[in-house]
Amino acid sequence: MVISAPLCHGFLPFPAVAKESSAACSRNRRLVLTAGCRSGPLAAASTDAAPVADAARVARRRCECFDLHQQMVPFAESWARQKSIVKRRRGLVDSDEDHTDTLIALQHLPVYTLGTGSSEEFLRFDVQDSPYEIHRIDRGGEVTYHGPGQLVMYPIINLRYHELDLHWYLRSLEDVIIRALHSAFSIKASTVKGLTGVWVGDQKVAAIGIHCSRYIVYHGLALNVTTDLAPFERIVPCGIKDRRVGSIKEILQKNSSGRELNDAELMDIAYESLIKEFAEIFQLSLEPSTDSYLQPR
Repeated sequence: MVISAPLCHGFLPFPAVAKESSAACSRNRRLVLTAGCRSGPLAAASTDAAPVADAARVARRRCECFDLHQQMVPFAESWARQKSIVKRRRGLVDSDEDHTDTLIALQHLPVYTLGTGSSEEFLRFDVQDSPYEIHRIDRGGEVTYHGPGQLVMYPIINLRYHELDLHWYLRSLEDVIIRALHSAFSIKASTVKGLTGVWVGDQKVAAIGIHCSRYIVYHGLALNVTTDLAPFERIVPCGIKDRRVGSIKEILQKNSSGRELNDAELMDIAYESLIKEFAEIFQLSLEPSTDSYLQPR
């Protein structure tokens, strides 16, 4: 069975089954605000996991983590690498040897991507004269933009070891983002009924799009941290015409009297909070990869 789930809309679920779990924890850093989002001086604090967490981590499913969250990776290279990993993982499924999930975190050079059935009517430019590269890929959903300042996370998850339910998976990714924004920035985010993604008020700050084949899901989420939002004006993001796109930096500045914020620090804080919540929600033990990410196998 092959299913692509959109960045913005619903999809067909698998029947739910009992899950087999696994998870890890990571350092958590919190940005505290005084107004609206409770803004104030930037403050990052690290916390060590309790000994009991170390004991629990032993029983959790492993997840190989490629940390490139401060690097700009061309979309074509990351997509090729995802497909390489998925191909290898599929080969392990029948022999029940797919013991490790995967998480890739990075930023992209500017690019527009369209899902399998995306309509070009949502492009506000001539496709032959695009301001950036365009890739039509095998996720669901309409057109979106990826670029510097946007934290992209590509989990490659075998749902056989979690829940055979795509609704559960997408809702879980949304929960990862919502919890991370609250934990790191005291931002109250939410979902919108009938849509996929995460919102702060009427601003969409994170898009989600996936593809599922033989219960292995890939592609993932994109969170606008310090993203230049101008490229979104050249498209109808996710095909949604009546809502705007926002970024974490924009929201924080609005609630801190326009004070300048350090982009690299915001990206670090967002990354650490996201991987912490990802590990907890999916019960995974994150382990840094020793593999060279861009070297295909």
